[in-house]
Amino acid sequence: MIKEFTTINPDLVIIDIQLPKFDGFHWCRLIRAHSNIPILFLSSRDHPTDIVMSMQLGADDFIQKPFHFDVLIAKVQAILRRVYNYNSDKSELKTWCGAAIDYERNMVTNAVGSIELTRNEIHILKLLIDKKNKIVSRDEMINNLWDDKRFISDNTLTVNVNRLRKKLDDLGLGANIETKVGQGYMATEEANRND
Repeated sequence: MIKEFTTINPDLVIIDIQLPKFDGFHWCRLIRAHSNIPILFLSSRDHPTDIVMSMQLGADDFIQKPFHFDVLIAKVQAILRRVYNYNSDKSELKTWCGAAIDYERNMVTNAVGSIELTRNEIHILKLLIDKKNKIVSRDEMINNLWDDKRFISDNTLTVNVNRLRKKLDDLGLGANIETKVGQGYMATEEANRND
């Protein structure tokens, strides 16, 4: 399948959990090892752990069957808009806490090393850095990431932020994304920096 994936080079992957031979989690892992392309799970499985697992593996969204076709279209449009139109804002390098944030390549680099982020993770980081040292509400983040919060579990944002924080830990930056209980999240930086 990875050979076909590379040949086709799709703009977005919609995948089910229950598939013959290997499940959707297996294919999500393989795709993530090669690409940051948006991945949307569409599945009849409705246990919260399935949703959490898909997000932890790097999926951008999860829709449960049965679903309204309009909801699927709206979600696909939101993902494509965010991922591909978002590039117009990403032309410059940004610095934060001594790290270079490359929005074009979804990379964060500092003296410790480099990490690659998914599109959701880089979008979350950009939202927080644009308002560094200020709280960004959960509602604002959900609306910016997924357009319509009616179809998003509150846990989806938590999983995405935790995954981002875990990756930033590898560069010693995870603690700079603070949870403000009942309010949202904040990217902190020393006030004397001019990043």
